[in-house]
Amino acid sequence: MSLIDHLEELRSRLLRAIASFFIAFLPCYYWVDEIFAFLQRPILKLLPPGKKLAYTGVTDPFFLYFKVAALAAVFVASPFILYQFYRFIAPGLYKHERHYLLPFLFFGSFFFLAGGAFAYYIAFPLAAEFLLEMGKAFEPVITIERYFGFQMTIILGLGVMFELPIVIFILSSIGLVTPRFLMKHFRYAVVIIFIVAAIITPTSDVLNLCVFAIPAIALYLLGVGAAALVPRANRTPGP
Repeated sequence: MSLIDHLEELRSRLLRAIASFFIAFLPCYYWVDEIFAFLQRPILKLLPPGKKLAYTGVTDPFFLYFKVAALAAVFVASPFILYQFYRFIAPGLYKHERHYLLPFLFFGSFFFLAGGAFAYYIAFPLAAEFLLEMGKAFEPVITIERYFGFQMTIILGLGVMFELPIVIFILSSIGLVTPRFLMKHFRYAVVIIFIVAAIITPTSDVLNLCVFAIPAIALYLLGVGAAALVPRANRTPGP
């Protein structure tokens, strides 16, 4: 394929991915009240009984519901978005490598959803509890915009971070890395993971940093194991 053909293919795949997102957006917006009730549950458990989230602008709830539905639509449409990504890179794969389609879709979607679940049930409650404990001398007035922006950063950040084994497997499949190379540079990977975790982590304490970084290190090692499953003929010679 020429460069123009590749760009046309990329455009086509992006449009289909966007279309799948909007198709998923409609039912998510219909159920947006229930979705946001689910998303605000962790913070309500930490606030005094009867305390609610607040808003400062009359348009804030309107825009919030769009953002909530969009976040949910990303997770609902993730298998279709991953499928379009796979179809874009498929022409560059060997015939036997195209058999990875179903595992790629399954594990790609699984890790993305697992990252979101880890963020919702573990990382976000720990971060929120730590921050509220720091401000216990004050009256909390938590707005829906600030709360959801904070929560969305953690959920999407960890959802993407949990794709690390899939990324490593793909890089190994196209011959850019090998298990030997990955383990040889493991200490550098740990440093990079902690830097990325520090960017995503909303607090500065070591506990929350480790909540983000340690799973990512485990995912890196899982990715090394996945890279070992790639046929040796597809790998570059290890350094």
